[in-house]
Amino acid sequence: MRVLVAMSGGVDSSVAAARLVAEGHEVTGVHLALNRNPELYRSGSRGCCSLEDSNDARRVADTLGIPFYVWDFSDRFHADVVEDFVAEYAAGRTPNPCLRCNEKIKFAAVLERGVALGFDAVATGHYARLEFAGEDAELYRAADAAKDQSYVLGVLTQAQLRRSLFPLYGTVKADVRAEAEALGLRVASKPDSHDICFIADGDTAGFLDRALGERPGEVVDAAGAVLGTHGGHHRFTVGQRKGLRLGVPAADGQPRYVLAISPVDNTVTVGPHEALAVSEITGIRPTWAVAEPRLGSWRGLVQVRAHGTPLPCGIEADAEGVRIALDEPAFGIAPGQAAVLYDGDLVVGAATIAGAR
Repeated sequence: MRVLVAMSGGVDSSVAAARLVAEGHEVTGVHLALNRNPELYRSGSRGCCSLEDSNDARRVADTLGIPFYVWDFSDRFHADVVEDFVAEYAAGRTPNPCLRCNEKIKFAAVLERGVALGFDAVATGHYARLEFAGEDAELYRAADAAKDQSYVLGVLTQAQLRRSLFPLYGTVKADVRAEAEALGLRVASKPDSHDICFIADGDTAGFLDRALGERPGEVVDAAGAVLGTHGGHHRFTVGQRKGLRLGVPAADGQPRYVLAISPVDNTVTVGPHEALAVSEITGIRPTWAVAEPRLGSWRGLVQVRAHGTPLPCGIEADAEGVRIALDEPAFGIAPGQAAVLYDGDLVVGAATIAGAR
């Protein structure tokens, strides 16, 4: 099989490529240049896609004896991921750029070009399990629960999953590093990247300030009483506690949390933790990872954060969206987040959270 491996320059994608070579596949490595100023996109373990990462990926490809290329997707990444991220925050929502990158770049743009060049599949270093039942692909959680990345792959479609490979599905991270060390790969001890890749300093509020400008507004309680001011609603997300800087303490002395964000009048509503409790979630723009959309009423699990706890729920789905009734209340669920639906460990599909109550 001709396989195109997306090599980030990290240990996971490097070992994924090595395993495919060992299995006898015709492997080609490709590093995705996703930013316009690559030297700015890594600071220690923060960020990715830097010149350092590109060079690391090239050295691994040389060690494995496979062809290696760099593909420039920076314009498409900026339009589909970075601009989308900024627009979502401006609209008072909380997006997940990793899901958007997987959906629009790694398993759309890369797969499209790879298939056009004659490749059979695209492989990555994601931790998730992929099984095939005839022509149908089924995506499951990885063996290493701490590293499971099925959530950020939950937006993929059958057409994409059928041409995907995840060679690390049954491995824990410590074993991946040991395997890289045994192969003589210099990235064996390289720190994992974390946070948002295009915000290497980790200052999301500062990044959004530069993109949107400061927009002073009011912080209010549920009754509309003004408790303080802020520099822009884009600095906040539902469930946030830190950074409120309120001069008026709560009557009960308890911390306050962001309950709602209104971009129309640029207000941020805060209140007690119990006011964050949510029992129903509405999701829009559903996508289905399974071969047949799971429409109608069914029982399953929903996950609303990359490493969040799966929540038992009842699901009502149609072509327009999903309605999720949680068995137990959950807290801090924000519009814009992805609700990924599971049947046990099987990923069924995903939807964008439009509302919760």
